[in-house]
Amino acid sequence: METERSYKVSVILPAYNAEKTIEEAVNSVLSQTYDNFELIIIDDASTDGTRDIIRNLEKKDSRIKIIYNETNKGVLKTRLKGIQESFGKWIAFLDSDDIWAEDKLAKQVKLQQETASHLVFTGSGYIDRNGVPLSWVLHAPSEVTYRQLLKQNVISNSSVMVMKDVFLHYTPISEDHRDIHEDFACWLLLLKDGYKACGVDEPLVTYRISSDSMTGNKFHSASLNWYTYRFVGLNALKAAFYMICYTFNGMAKYNHLKQKG
Repeated sequence: METERSYKVSVILPAYNAEKTIEEAVNSVLSQTYDNFELIIIDDASTDGTRDIIRNLEKKDSRIKIIYNETNKGVLKTRLKGIQESFGKWIAFLDSDDIWAEDKLAKQVKLQQETASHLVFTGSGYIDRNGVPLSWVLHAPSEVTYRQLLKQNVISNSSVMVMKDVFLHYTPISEDHRDIHEDFACWLLLLKDGYKACGVDEPLVTYRISSDSMTGNKFHSASLNWYTYRFVGLNALKAAFYMICYTFNGMAKYNHLKQKG
């Protein structure tokens, strides 16, 4: 039986022009009570002060490794570059403007050992762009199935800890797949093939909600969702049904996040 110390988690943190938030994100990883991890920061050709900040952080902790993109590659290619340089059996993702609770990895490792799951995610809390907490929490079910995930993506990317080999097998990496939600497609495909995804129902990751994320192009997002459903094998009728479910759940989430306090 695997012991906790046999785990090695590679934390993948892409960053682009994130000088205002990157230090808080990095410190939330370094303060984890579970310490058997490496932190790989990939700077995606930032033009602000991000590089100086992460270089200073690297000097303070040997678990940090920095990779620099010479040109801007985008989030997916940047993440994959970090994964290729990682040594962990497990990978965890964190965006540069999000924050982990200090016991996030510890609770995920514990749940994975108890459930033998291949992917472990958590609930999510939210703050506005000024750091003010929002009252609503996205809860995580104890386990999510393929059909349940089709109705609502409850797997927040910055909350994920997933087996590296499984992720690399299922994540769409071709240029032909730019019209889909790559992460959502990956979670759907691995669940469809019988892999197990379990959740810690605590808001162990905090997402920063910007005005852009609240008022973004909803038509474009819906289009990405539609093509994601088609990509994972749904016919047009089933895709339309799950689009309705997804839209309803998305509107409910949006209304919750508009209510501050």
